Parts: sequence; C-alpha cells; structure tokens
Amino acid sequence: MMRPVFGAALLLAMPAAAQTPAFHPGPVLPDVAPVATIASDMVIPKGTVFKVTFDVTGQATPGTVNTRFESAARFLNAHVEAGVPEADIHVAYVVHSKAIVDLLRPAPYAARTGGKTNATAALVAKLLAHNVDFYVCGQSAAAQGVANADLLPGVKMAISASSAHALLGMQGYTLIPF
Repeated sequence: MMRPVFGAALLLAMPAAAQTPAFHPGPVLPDVAPVATIASDMVIPKGTVFKVTFDVTGQATPGTVNTRFESAARFLNAHVEAGVPEADIHVAYVVHSKAIVDLLRPAPYAARTGGKTNATAALVAKLLAHNVDFYVCGQSAAAQGVANADLLPGVKMAISASSAHALLGMQGYTLIPF
C-alpha cells in the first residue's frame, strides 16, 4: 500500500520529470555532442558574436577520443539551435601538456602510444571543418619532442599556451573555464 505522503510526492515530482528536456542530435555536429533544447531566462541578443576558447591539458586514454574536444561541438550545437548563426560563433582550443598527443598525426601518435590509433583525429577534423581553431603550446611540444610536422593537418603551433591565451584574449575571446 502506498502511503499518502509518498503518493503526493510522486505526483508532485511527475510534472517536473515530464518537463526535463531530452538530449537530441544538434544541428551542426549531430553525431558528436547531443544537446537539450532549453527555455533560457538569459536571452542571447540578436547580433551576438561569440568568441570562446577552451583550455585542454589532459590526454585521453590512448586509442580513445579526448572528450574535452566535444565541448566545442556542444557549444556550436546549442547556440546554433538557440538561433545564433554558425558564422557568428568562433571557438578556439589552446592545448598543452600531455593533451597535445591527441593532436598528432597517425605515425607520431602510434609511436607514443604503443601502436594505438588516434581516435581523436576524426573529431578534430570535423571541428576544423566548422572553423574551430586548435593551438598547441610550443613549449609543451618542445618538451615532448613534438614538431609542427607531427601535428594533424590544420592544427597550429603557438609560442606557448600563455601567449595563445593572451593573443586570443586581445582578439576578444573569452576563456570558458571548464
């Protein structure tokens, strides 16, 4: 037998559960980062141009996708769905420390990971096709013996992660801290 208090709580909880938005494929990269349609109280003004940067330091387990790079896809999907033109969304990654391994071409990647395949490479190619920029910290690269020629096509080398963040900041980019 259901207690009246429990039954009332269940009935009150049901409308909230029914209103929780479901995740679905996004409009820009539907196979990468699902999004939920949100009735936001924070309206994005028409004409808004987003310039955001993400900082990545952690390497994926060799042979698996570095899911930190899915943040750009989710940002693109969510904001285009909310009505922001894709052309008004500019995303950059600053990659340093061990994460630069995930931006290596097949041979250098395999050499550093016991022959594994770089599962992140396809995601990076998709993001590059949507004008997401990738900047590798030159200081981390030098410390790890990574040359420009080792990087995936389209990935750029910066003097350092600090200089990349500073230059992007001067261009109006905002660092997303997660």
